[in-house]
Amino acid sequence: MKNLDLYKMNPTETEDNCSSFGEHAFHYTLSALRKLNMSKHTMMSQIGVLLRETGQSIDRLGCRIMGNHAFKEQLSRHRTVMNYGEKIPAVPPSAFVAPSASVIGDVKIGAKSSIWYGCVVRGDVNSIKIGEKTNIQDGCIIHVAKQNAKGVELPTIIGSRVTVGHAATLHACEVADEAFVGMGATVMDGAKVESGAMVAAGALVPANAVIPTGQIWAGSPAKFLRNLTAEETAFITTSADNYAALAETHFAENSKSFEEIEADKKTRKANNERSEDYDSHLGLDPAANAVQPTM
Repeated sequence: MKNLDLYKMNPTETEDNCSSFGEHAFHYTLSALRKLNMSKHTMMSQIGVLLRETGQSIDRLGCRIMGNHAFKEQLSRHRTVMNYGEKIPAVPPSAFVAPSASVIGDVKIGAKSSIWYGCVVRGDVNSIKIGEKTNIQDGCIIHVAKQNAKGVELPTIIGSRVTVGHAATLHACEVADEAFVGMGATVMDGAKVESGAMVAAGALVPANAVIPTGQIWAGSPAKFLRNLTAEETAFITTSADNYAALAETHFAENSKSFEEIEADKKTRKANNERSEDYDSHLGLDPAANAVQPTM
């Protein structure tokens, strides 16, 4: 179809410019919509819906005709933030939830906290509360238990300025403010990591265990290893601050529009095609003249 302003054309002009059965059908539909005295915006919106639904119908018909030979692509149903029945996650605007993460059900996340790529935070049979400026790093699993054998409910409570390392698992436990859980560690039902305590990487904290303030526990099952040094205690706070700042950059990148993403692609292509030798022949400083991405 030619690039025409169909809204402004009269029926005769439109019909004269039709060159196929599809264009004649489009002209007939356009004439019918005009009789309803719709605005241009409403008319074009209705035409767009009509064309999309027609295309979908033709696609479904083609699949039926092809039978078992038809290719059907299963679209991902993943949702970053998902309700569970009447349980609705509470995520403030300042928090970062990565696109590939899953926050489900009765989950409350504090300001400037971050849930990184591949995490699952599932508050279905009980609640999960995460404080402010806490980082749940890539691949972590946080879940709950409805209740233990004694009938005690077991939510998961994570305080503020907590660091939970990559691929750690927290299940129906409590991690107090400014605590640290190392990469690949597991903290089981009813266990408590007190404020300023550290769980070593790969450790398994058994059910109902308590890790006191200022201590690091390691092993499987986890046991007292030693007291934390002043540098290690300071690192817990530093880690929370660093991840809060890092999350702001990731949030900005993941919030880019389609146009900004396409501009970044062109920037990467331009930088890949340039070299120090190329710039030197043009008398340019490579560092000063590199194409910068959009922010």
